[in-house]
Amino acid sequence: MESIVVAIITGVVTLVGVIMSNSKSRAVMECKIDALAEKVAKHNQLIERTYELERSVAVLRNDVESLKGKADRNG
Repeated sequence: MESIVVAIITGVVTLVGVIMSNSKSRAVMECKIDALAEKVAKHNQLIERTYELERSVAVLRNDVESLKGKADRNG
């Protein structure tokens, strides 16, 4: 009977330890995932701004070429 009580107490203590450990691990993992999600969001914003700049540069190049063509015809 004594060994059964000791086994139950040991099992409960072990279970509590595992639950606490998993809780801490989960909190750390969630923190890391949040940080990673923030980095991904910043990266995506950078990519979007880069695409926008590339489109603007293409329009400006077209405008410059158009102006060069007009200057060549008039000059």
